Amino acid sequence: MSLKTRALINVASSWGGLGVNIAVGFFLYPFILHHLGDEASGLWTLIYSFTGYYGIFEFGIRSSLIRYVSKFRATGDKDELTRLINTSLFTYTCVGLFLLIPTTLVGFYVDRIFRIPPNFYYDARILFLMVGYATALGFPLGISGGVLEGLQRFDLINWSNIITTFVRAALIVYVLKHGLGLLSVTLITVSLPLLSSAVLSAFAHRLLAILYGWKYVGWGTLRQVASYGSVTFMIIVAARLRFKTDAIIIGTFLSAAAITHFTIGARLVDYASEVVSSMAQIFTPMSSHFHATGNYEQLRRIFIAGNRACALIMFPMTVAFVVMGKSVIEAWVGPRYLSSYVILLIVLIPTTFLEAQSTSNRILFGMSLHKSLAYVVLMEGIANVILSIVLVRPLGIVGDALGTAIPLLCTSLFFLPRHMCRQLNIPIRKFLVDAYFFPVILCLPMILAMLLMQRSFYAHHYPQLLLNLMVGVAVYGVGVLWFVLTREPAGIELKIRMLRYLGQAGAPEP
Repeated sequence: MSLKTRALINVASSWGGLGVNIAVGFFLYPFILHHLGDEASGLWTLIYSFTGYYGIFEFGIRSSLIRYVSKFRATGDKDELTRLINTSLFTYTCVGLFLLIPTTLVGFYVDRIFRIPPNFYYDARILFLMVGYATALGFPLGISGGVLEGLQRFDLINWSNIITTFVRAALIVYVLKHGLGLLSVTLITVSLPLLSSAVLSAFAHRLLAILYGWKYVGWGTLRQVASYGSVTFMIIVAARLRFKTDAIIIGTFLSAAAITHFTIGARLVDYASEVVSSMAQIFTPMSSHFHATGNYEQLRRIFIAGNRACALIMFPMTVAFVVMGKSVIEAWVGPRYLSSYVILLIVLIPTTFLEAQSTSNRILFGMSLHKSLAYVVLMEGIANVILSIVLVRPLGIVGDALGTAIPLLCTSLFFLPRHMCRQLNIPIRKFLVDAYFFPVILCLPMILAMLLMQRSFYAHHYPQLLLNLMVGVAVYGVGVLWFVLTREPAGIELKIRMLRYLGQAGAPEP
């Protein structure tokens, strides 16, 4: 199968899986929120955010797997591939066993660390132990995800996620309707991903067809993985500081209930980001392949076209949230949470600039040139924590959001575009024009259409919201269709074929 066909399949399956995940999550979250309440929902977010820091113990191994599985498959080096998988599996197993220790210790004192209501002390302890143990077990099982991404088999990962998402939603609705609470929801949430990882491990083993054993675990391979992964490790730490500290800071200085109000605005931004990231993830193994074969012209094309595609997806979602954010929140979780709109705006703007360059990050990983990025985002993450702590006391959750937004905006505007243009020897003006001119222009009619719809038919409920969104999407879709058929080579070729077919169909018979 060609790389182009594989890429199309991966993007289609990624968006299919993400569409299911967002749709289910969008409608399931308010159901969970109203059944559990602000404090229990905030506690759930808090524990997941805290255990999310276990991800730093991944040490960049997953990104190394993606990079080197793709490389060794491209070069046909099966021996190196065997050593890579066995060494990574051994390392992940050791990490998982180690994490059982802090999970057990912290689990009995979690109620003393954060501001948790007394009636939730027991639930908080059990919740932490459940999530922590599941996360630890997920390390060795999770190796299959990195392997399949390196093989560019995102379709298998996405189909597994789709099935898991539907089953999880059905079980959560069932237990909540039957009067069960937070711990039952958590058990469902942590167990199904483990089952999915076990199934994916079987698929990965079948596709690789390699041998397993102690003799294939080597220090040389570990050093190779660590050399690449050490830089990724800094980025993982930075990512936790960037996006996983909000709930912890708010839970420490404010309350668990305040986390819920922050999460509502931030979660909408996360949904938009996931749409772009699910498409951009295909560029890591793709750029690794072209870098291994020395095809820099293709890397430049991916850089421009990939970021343009990210902007074409992210910009209209930003427009929709800015114009209709209050309506979305009101229809989603109710009017009592409209104060979350401010959080939505503060986090959305810098995230838009970052996600519009998602391809840049993926190419840096694929080329093993992400060291400078690691240092910058690590400094950004540290600045995020400091600013959030300073601002959360006088400004509340708005201060925490500003602490996240300001450093993120600086990285997105002043570092990433210039750095990538230097790496690929492309003038920054050419990059900005080629990648973002049309995405910006195509959003202007959409802005006007959605403003008029909101002024004439302000959306309070889902039917009104859907109508206004459909009008905006239709206007934007017409512009994108014009762009594809007149500017993109594949679109122009398709248009020529269509015109030729219609001309032949309309020609009179001799």
